[in-house]
Amino acid sequence: MPGYSGTKEQYTKRLRRIEGQVRGIARMVDEDVYCIDVLTQISAVTKALQAVGIGLVEDHLGHCVVDAARSSHEEGQAKVTEAAEAIARLVRS
Repeated sequence: MPGYSGTKEQYTKRLRRIEGQVRGIARMVDEDVYCIDVLTQISAVTKALQAVGIGLVEDHLGHCVVDAARSSHEEGQAKVTEAAEAIARLVRS
């Protein structure tokens, strides 16, 4: 079971809001809205997605990594490596 299962509904709601924001940005471009206003909205969506990502990382560390570490050192180490790689992808994006 994923570490975020207890907060799945919150993530789903947040992602739906973000989806609406992205549609709004597309509409802004279609309507030739001032560039800086579009960029401001893109920044807001980016930050919102980053917040979801950070929340998922926290859930993963607190649930999946901790459970694996309790199971065995090797499993724990594998989950830590997996989490570090995921965090690196988030930081690069």
